[in-house]
Amino acid sequence: MDSIFEFQNVTKRFGKHLALDQVSFRGERGQVIALLGENGAGKSTAIRIMLGLHTLDSGTVKVLGLDGQKQGEEIRRRVGYMPDRPALYEWMTVREIGWFAAGFYPLGFQHRYEELAQRFELPDIPIKSLSKGMQGKVSLALAMAHNPELLVLDEPTSGLDPLVRREFLESMVDVAATGRTVLLSSHQIGEVERVADVVAILRKGRLILCEPLEVLKSRVCEAVVTLSDMETVPPDLAGNARLIMSQRIDRVWRLYIRDLDDKGRRDLAAVPNHADVKYQQPTLEDIFVACMTSNTGYFEAATESPKELA
Repeated sequence: MDSIFEFQNVTKRFGKHLALDQVSFRGERGQVIALLGENGAGKSTAIRIMLGLHTLDSGTVKVLGLDGQKQGEEIRRRVGYMPDRPALYEWMTVREIGWFAAGFYPLGFQHRYEELAQRFELPDIPIKSLSKGMQGKVSLALAMAHNPELLVLDEPTSGLDPLVRREFLESMVDVAATGRTVLLSSHQIGEVERVADVVAILRKGRLILCEPLEVLKSRVCEAVVTLSDMETVPPDLAGNARLIMSQRIDRVWRLYIRDLDDKGRRDLAAVPNHADVKYQQPTLEDIFVACMTSNTGYFEAATESPKELA
């Protein structure tokens, strides 16, 4: 597969704050990549580095074969970018801002922009008169009108109603189907799950997980273990199984486990004080919360292979 962007051991500090810590991941042609993390995890910093808007302390970034530190202007010309807080000339009408932006791009931009404005049902009125959701649609139309190979979206569905949000996210699948790449940063994890091919999770500046969504969901399970006594230590796991997160409520342990095979399941059921063991397939949101609240030292022990949960 063709690499559209690639981070190699990227570190970025703002004073004493470590925003990104040795982050390495890549996006391939035709993928929808979801970049997830809590507020302050480093998502927007990673995006701004990709666009050449921040300098690096160490590491390298390549976007469309260009050096993120030396060719930022060319990257921004070729990439479609929708920020979480679009900066628009609000005194312009919807049509006028398309005409204005067309001067920075090859022929065809304005025609494509007007097609998108019609598709998004944008009225030709001053932008300041539009709702936040409608202004977001203007920003998206501007980002997509030059048919970029890479579309970078930072919280693009903020302010959109649920129906429009779903329609928008599903349209990203159509974009990827044409061979283009979408990098999507969003808090709408349940809806991102419908469209993402690859999931990357940042936690306090570290990339703790990056792998195809279907692989992730197939390798993580939720086990609910009911005990016959008040045992306070999480159950032991055998073989390659690894505990991501554990939570005890009274006599019940809720466990998120990586790579628990059939033998491991039988072993859990055979423990004398395990009165009952049930398994569930967690959602992406469940897995995300487990990663964010991990209390087992799993991620600290996996520093040598941060690109995927080994």
